[in-house]
Amino acid sequence: MASKDTTEARQIRSRLSHPIIDADGHWAEFAPHMRDEFHRIGGDDAVQGFDMATARIPNSLNMSVAERRRRRIGQEAFWFLPTKNTLDRATAMMPRLLYERLDDLGLDFCVVYPTMALGWYRLPPDKLRQALCRAYNVFTMDQFRSYGDRIIPAAIIPMYSPEEAIAELEFASKQLGYRVVMLGSLIRRPIPYLAEEHPEAAKFVEWYDTIAIDSIYDYDPVWAKLRELRIPPSFHNGARSILLRNSPSNFCYNHIGHFASASEAMAKAIFFGGVTRRFPELNFAFLEGGVGWACSLYADLIGHWEKRRLDALENTKPANLDRNRLLALAEKYAKPTVLEAIRRGEGLDDNGDGTGGVEDLDDYSRCTITRKEDFQDLYVKRFYFGCEADDPINAWAFNRKANPMHARLNAFFSSDIGHFDVPDMTEVVPEAYELVEHGLLTDDDFRDFTFANAVRFWGEVNPDFFKGTVVEKQAAEVLARPR
Repeated sequence: MASKDTTEARQIRSRLSHPIIDADGHWAEFAPHMRDEFHRIGGDDAVQGFDMATARIPNSLNMSVAERRRRRIGQEAFWFLPTKNTLDRATAMMPRLLYERLDDLGLDFCVVYPTMALGWYRLPPDKLRQALCRAYNVFTMDQFRSYGDRIIPAAIIPMYSPEEAIAELEFASKQLGYRVVMLGSLIRRPIPYLAEEHPEAAKFVEWYDTIAIDSIYDYDPVWAKLRELRIPPSFHNGARSILLRNSPSNFCYNHIGHFASASEAMAKAIFFGGVTRRFPELNFAFLEGGVGWACSLYADLIGHWEKRRLDALENTKPANLDRNRLLALAEKYAKPTVLEAIRRGEGLDDNGDGTGGVEDLDDYSRCTITRKEDFQDLYVKRFYFGCEADDPINAWAFNRKANPMHARLNAFFSSDIGHFDVPDMTEVVPEAYELVEHGLLTDDDFRDFTFANAVRFWGEVNPDFFKGTVVEKQAAEVLARPR
C-alpha cells in the first residue's frame, strides 16, 4: 500500500547513492493469532508458556501504585503501541503491509525483531521456555518468509544453558533458515548461598548472569556454534524495572537508559571474558541503547587498562611503599597520633594487602591486551551499536576527535518502528538525516550509519547474508572493499 503522496523519507532516499538498511525494526505480534498458532506448532507446553509470558505485565498494571511499592515492582509500560496512527499500527501487525510501505518509509531492507517476545528467553521453567521460543521462531518465520528479499526476522534464542541455546540455534538456522538471532542475556540465577542457607528467601533474590564472564556455564560452545553457522549474535536486552530502575509509579524513570545499561553489561562481559579474542570471526550487536554508552565504555576500558594493567599495579602495590621515607615525612609533618600509628605500622595497607583470592591480578588477562591498539581489534572492529533515528548522540560514534585513537565506532540505523517512540514511521529516515543537515555527520558518515555498517555486521560473518535481497549488489561492493 504505497501512499499517493511522496513522503519526505522517499525523497531523501531518492537523493542518496546508497540503500538504507533498518537494522532493528519491530513488529507487533497479534496475540490471538499467535496463541492459536502456538497451539498448532507446540501444543499445550507452548500455549502454557505463552500464557505465562503474556500475563506478567498485565498483572503488574492491575496492581495499585501502593501495591507495587509494597512489593517493589516497577511501573511497566502502558499504551505501548501506536493507536492514533492506525496505519502504522496495522503496519506493525501485518508483514505484507510493512513490505508494501517500505518505499514510503525510505527503507530498502529491514531486519525485524520481536515486541511481545523480547524477554521470553528469560522465562522458567525450562520445558515451557524452550517450547515457547521454538513456537515463536516457527510462527515468525511463517509470517515473513514470503518477504525475504526486503524483510527478514530475528529468531529468539534461550540461553539458560549452552545446550538449549545450541539446540535452538541449530533448529532456527538449519530447519527454518534464520540468518539473524537475538540471544538472551542477564539470565536470572539463584544465589547459591541463599539457596543453601536461607531457602525460603532464595526465590526472591537473584543475580544476573551476563553469560560471558563469571557464568556458571562455559558458553564458548555457543560462540563456536555461531561461528560454524556464520551468524553474528545480537543482543536486545533490557534492564527496566530492576535494581536502580525500579520506580513503582514512573515508567519513564525505569525506561530511560535501560537498554544502554543492559548492553554495557553485556559488552563488558564479552570484552573482559576474552570472547572477541577467542572468536575474532564473530561480530556482536547491541540494540536500541544508542552509542553514547559505547563511546564512554571504549574510553573507560582504555583508561582503566592504563592504570590497572599488571605493570601499572606496581604503583599501588603495598610492598612498594617506602615505609622509612614515609616515617621520616610523618616525623616532620604528621600530628602525633598519626605519627605513632605509622611507627606501629598501622593503616598502611589500605585493604589489608589482600587481593580477594584472585590468582591473576590482570583484569585484562582473558582478552590478552598487550598494546593499546588491541582495543581497536577487540572492541572497535567487533562491536556494533543500534541507534534510534532521533538520538543526536549518534554523531559521537563518528567523531574521531572525541574518541581515543581517533576511532569511529560502528553505529547503525535502528528505527524502532512499531513502538510508542515512533509516532510516525515515515519520519524516522528524515530524523536520522537531520544529523547531516545540522553538520554533525558527513554524507560518508550517513552512508556508514544507514547502510555500510549493517552490511559489515552481518556480511563479514556471512558473506552470503544479502544474497537474494534487493541490496545484494550494493552489499557485495561494500564487502569487497577493505575497511
